[in-house]
Formats: sequence, C-alpha cells, structure tokens
Amino acid sequence: MNYIGSKYSILDFIDETVLDFAHPVSNNYVFCDIFSGTGVVSKYFKRKGCSVISNDIQSYSYMISKALIENNEEYSFDTLKGHGIDDPFTYLNELPGLEGFIFKNYTLLGTEKEEIQRLYFSDDNAKKIDAIRVQIEDWKRANYLTENEYCYLVASLVEAADKVANTASVYEAFLKKLKASAAKPLVFRPLDQAICIPNGVYACYNEDANQLIEKIHGDILYMDPPYNTRKYDTNYHLLETIALYDSPQIKGKTGVRLEQKKKSRYCMKREAILAFEDLVKKADFKYLFLSYNDEGIISMGDIRKIMSKYGKYRCYSRKHKRYKSDAKREYAKDFTIEYIHCLEKDPKFLSNNF
Repeated sequence: MNYIGSKYSILDFIDETVLDFAHPVSNNYVFCDIFSGTGVVSKYFKRKGCSVISNDIQSYSYMISKALIENNEEYSFDTLKGHGIDDPFTYLNELPGLEGFIFKNYTLLGTEKEEIQRLYFSDDNAKKIDAIRVQIEDWKRANYLTENEYCYLVASLVEAADKVANTASVYEAFLKKLKASAAKPLVFRPLDQAICIPNGVYACYNEDANQLIEKIHGDILYMDPPYNTRKYDTNYHLLETIALYDSPQIKGKTGVRLEQKKKSRYCMKREAILAFEDLVKKADFKYLFLSYNDEGIISMGDIRKIMSKYGKYRCYSRKHKRYKSDAKREYAKDFTIEYIHCLEKDPKFLSNNF
C-alpha cells in the first residue's frame, strides 16, 4: 500500500540507528512500534527476532498488524474447511456482486440520485468489495473464523480495494474519470502469510498512543507520529469504513466519516508538543526513537529540548525522497530530511522493570 509516512525505504536507516545508539547485544528485546501504520517497521523487527508491541488508532492498520504481527502461524482456516470451504479467497472471489454500503455511497451509479456524485470505485469493484466484506462478517458471526483469521481476510480486502481505488493516492479526493488501474477488476488476494518466529511474543493494540503508553513497557519505543496537519482519519477514511463496515454517517463531497475520536493531537500544532512530551515522559522504555522530518509541526529545537530533559539525547539524519500524494502538486524540493531523534532515558524516569 502506498502510505503517507511509510518507512519502508528507510528501514536500514532505522535499524542502523538503533544498533549505533542502543548497542543491543542480541535481538532478544521488546520493540514497540506505537504508531505502526501499515506495520512495515513492526514486521522488520519481528523478522529480526524481537518481541513486538504494535499499535495504531486506525482500525485498518490494527487489522493488518494483528494479521501479520500478532499471529505466529500459517493460516489454515480449519473451521471454514469443516464447512466445505477449502479456500476462502477462491470462494470470496467468485461471489456475485452486492449493492451494499460502498456501492451506494462511493460509485457514480450508487450516488446518481444524490446531490453529490462520487467515483472512488467502479460499480463492479464496489459491488465486489461489499459482497466480500458482508460474507467475511457473516463468517465471523457464525464463529467460522478466529480473530486473527478475520483480521487477515479484512486486511487482505483493504489492500485489494486500495489497488483499484480511483484516487491520486489518498482518499481526500477522487478522480473525475476512472484511471486505468481503477478500471481493472478487483482481485482478492491474500496478504503475505504471517512471519513465524519460534517463541516470539507479540501484541497488537488499537488505541490512542498516549493512553496505551501507560499500560506497556519494554526496551525500545519507536515513535512515528503524524508530522503535519494531514489527518490519517480523513486521508484514509474509506479504508477505515471497509475495515469496520459499520455503515457510518458520512458527509461532504468525499463522504468522510462523521467521527471525532480518531483525530490525532499530533496533527494540531498547539497540541502536538504537549502530546509528544506526555508520551516521552510516560514511556517506560529504556530507549526512545522518534522519526520526524524537517517539515514537521514540532520544531527540531522543541524535540531536542523535550527529549533532553529525560536523559541522553542524540540525533541522526538522512535525505529522504518526498512522499507525493498528489502528482500535480508543486514542491520547492523533491526530498526532505528524515531525522531520528534518540533518547536513552535516565533510570530515575523508569520503573523497576529495568
């Protein structure tokens, strides 16, 4: 998935920074990815052999991580097989289309009688998304799926839907005409199978980071909060609706969800500094790492000042290609500077876990 702020291209930089600053003698440590997004950092450190805590307030992100991080075995779908469904992906791909919530609210045909017409998906793809999502929910209610199997199927659908979405990249707007990729039929494929690590310990959460931090502890806390005023709950609102399939109230030209609880304090300049210091102060982790670029709404000076209050601070940097969510947008430069701010927390600010 093409995702704002994805750290896929700088995983080596993150790993090198952790090794240089924290000097772990082995990979037998607890790594927390508290703003996990699509889970690329969590997956990387799971593969290294770390125990992983993953968290994101967005439900689609949580389901991706729960399916690929928390689970530690190959998906067998034994209960479905016991009811005559050998391969859920083949079965779901062959379902007839359904005129459900996605079709009725996010296609031209579905909204043709409305004041606002939307073109996020082709008619056929939206019907397929609805049919698959309804069937997954029916299986869950019938107890045919474990929680991880359920998340795996939903996460796979979110990924498949994103590939045929009629957007420039995010869901703040749709294109006026179907682009070539959006006109192709949706193919429901499985995500990568879970990464199986013997004796691994993993936990995934779907909570506000500043609330979760009071309940967890570990060795390394990796923080990758939103950098600016672009909100993930609006940028990816349609993926959230597909994940939850809760028929939410929607509004406006884009059909954004009418909810307030997932609006991040890190996207509001007046709130971001307070939220960040609260997170650093409460963190019961020996080492803290913050990914933040040179255009973030919290200044370099404020980050240094806050982190330095709690122990030994250091900063690493690397030039990073800019994420362009809109190909037509003009930028002064094609890159940003990605910083990783590091803190070794003074023991007096830690519990007796260390």
